[in-house]
Amino acid sequence: MDVRLQIAMVFHLDKCIGCHTCSIACKNVWTDRKGAEYMWWNNVETKPGTGYPTAWEDQQKYYGGWEQKNGQPDLKMGRRELRVLNIFHNPHLPKMDDYYEPWTYKYEDLFDSPAGDDQPTARPISMVTGKYIDIEAGPNWDDDLGGSPVYAANDPNWAALTEAERAQVFELDRLVFFYLPRICNHCVNPACVAACPSGALYKRGEDGIVLLNQERCRAWRMCITACPYKKTYYNWSTGKSEKCILCFPRLETGQAPACFHSCVGRIRYLGGLLYDASRITEALNVPDDQLVDAQRDLILDPKDPTVRAAAIKNGIDERTLEVCERSPVYRYVKTWKMALPLHPEFRTLPMLYYVPPLLPVMANTDNGVYDSSNEELFAPIEKARLPLHYFARLFAGGNDNPVRYTLKKQYAVRLFKRQDTVGDLNPEMVRQALAQVNMTAEEAEQIYRLTSLPTMDDRFVIPPMHREEALQMLREDLWEEKGVAGLGFREAPARGA
Repeated sequence: MDVRLQIAMVFHLDKCIGCHTCSIACKNVWTDRKGAEYMWWNNVETKPGTGYPTAWEDQQKYYGGWEQKNGQPDLKMGRRELRVLNIFHNPHLPKMDDYYEPWTYKYEDLFDSPAGDDQPTARPISMVTGKYIDIEAGPNWDDDLGGSPVYAANDPNWAALTEAERAQVFELDRLVFFYLPRICNHCVNPACVAACPSGALYKRGEDGIVLLNQERCRAWRMCITACPYKKTYYNWSTGKSEKCILCFPRLETGQAPACFHSCVGRIRYLGGLLYDASRITEALNVPDDQLVDAQRDLILDPKDPTVRAAAIKNGIDERTLEVCERSPVYRYVKTWKMALPLHPEFRTLPMLYYVPPLLPVMANTDNGVYDSSNEELFAPIEKARLPLHYFARLFAGGNDNPVRYTLKKQYAVRLFKRQDTVGDLNPEMVRQALAQVNMTAEEAEQIYRLTSLPTMDDRFVIPPMHREEALQMLREDLWEEKGVAGLGFREAPARGA
């Protein structure tokens, strides 16, 4: 057993309101520089929709992630020899049209325009060419017509639906959408790390955060193609690639990442997970519809004496194990089985999990009365406005069962709390709902409290980080890394253009 620590995350989509506060917080902290105008390390997409960059989920176009060949995972972008041939011309990179042409506005026109009958306006100007442009796309352009055929019809996940189901979804009374925030998943099996020819990308041994060494990056951009989530970007000004660093300087001081801290809907949870690295290949060698269970089986119980002994042997201290016992991520992913990985079929073993949202149910209007009642207990799950197959394609490798279970569990908690607070439901029906998802009243109360009433300390349980130990793994002499103040690069920090 090779026990390792991983900083993992859960996003509860039933609470996301699409305010983009997280995106702006990240943009202001990390990507306000020249060459990073189009970078959104954190972005919020509207689903069903094409996402950012456009159709990033379509690996027949981008060739990201892994595929199984002869019982072993292999990069979908091709063997090493093929990557060498494409090193100066990578045909599978997203283009500017797949992102968008970043723009600003000519604000001086608001102040310098001569007096006249018309209200002055600030016209958009390209941040690339400096010329006037007509804006045609943006980081969440789908939100303008969320769920409608204009953008949703091009969603790669529609492949899981029949023609009849697609036609039904696009009926006016069924139009629906939800928000999907995305950051780097800091995967256990990151394709970007495997594809980098210069070895600039690496996964930190002490906490699993995937970082990019700017001093070693040679701008081959293989990492951009290899990442199936398209969360690595190229800075055209510096000639280096960049990506989300999970705000590790904040984590090392016990603070939550900027996007987590600023989240208005409190949808974000962060904590430590222990996993068995010796079983990674085994977890990858299963069919797509079994990947969710295989990934869960990798996660270890921090209270198990055998696991604790193996963890301590690997250098994980007792304080970290105690923090892992209180991890909200462990409860959502392993204990309650409510959080699912995004596109597990990419086989990167992402460490960002999502709790799927409960969507509005279909209803009828009779004599002016809007009736959404159903005779069947879990009818709102089976008759939601989006077919279950869509969520299964998004979060479970095409397997309906894990998605059905987590949605039923959320609905059972909702029934339990309604009976507890309003008291207008049949108690026997509520007990039946809890029994069908193997949930006790105590567990339902715990899920409710962590979902609806969590404090900062409940949502962010950050393991103690020892940066000096991480540096010792990389350097024999720690003083080689000492700069003017603290540890790290010797260059002075800089902001802005």
